[in-house]
Amino acid sequence: MIVDERIVTFINSLDTKNSEILETVEREALATSVPIIRREMQSFLKTLLLIKKPMRILEVGTAVGFSALLMSEYAPEGCRITTIENYEKRIPIARENFRRAGKEEQIALIEGDAAEVMKQLEGPFDFIFMDAAKGQYIHYLPEALRLLPEGGVLVSDNVMQDGEVIESRFAVERRNRTIHARMREYLYELKHNDALVTSIIPLGDGVAVSVKQVPEAGRGARQSKRSEPAECGAAAEKRKGQEAENGKTS
Repeated sequence: MIVDERIVTFINSLDTKNSEILETVEREALATSVPIIRREMQSFLKTLLLIKKPMRILEVGTAVGFSALLMSEYAPEGCRITTIENYEKRIPIARENFRRAGKEEQIALIEGDAAEVMKQLEGPFDFIFMDAAKGQYIHYLPEALRLLPEGGVLVSDNVMQDGEVIESRFAVERRNRTIHARMREYLYELKHNDALVTSIIPLGDGVAVSVKQVPEAGRGARQSKRSEPAECGAAAEKRKGQEAENGKTS
């Protein structure tokens, strides 16, 4: 946990109940060890949806359909949700949950690998919720950017990996090092890509909220300058000496 557990417990104690179908789906998911978004993330997602009022939502990672159902309740009337899931055992459960909630017409579930499915989709989606395999986020990003319009919002959940992402790769178990490296690369890209403005928030297991913008020429120039490798040590001293010598002979 990346936030003091007492603070999280207090915040969640103030929360109100979800709809009956959401409470039921959450209870069933937890009973079968299916991960769903945490209570504090649920509240945050509701708030973002009420602010943004998206009419087309893309969810990457359906699981049993909890998040899609939650978003359907807080998105504007007429909003359409497309959700992608690759784990065969969870797909029929999600479909049944959509049927129980009467949301089959509003929520379209596409089966398959998100990296391939996203290439076939036509945008724009003004809100994308990323909650799938964490090591794949960096591979989903190019298509997410293509599908987002200017002003579109990308929400990436669980980006802190229970705090492990801040550790040196040598402090991470060998089997987790690939995911660790990819998530760090993803977060760096979210913060440095000129097409995005991103805030990384220590909420739940970490959430990144990104807004797509049209890159400005000046900002792009500053980014290019910032990405140049800095001189250090003997190389910097040598350059300074050469500049001083040139100044004497000119």
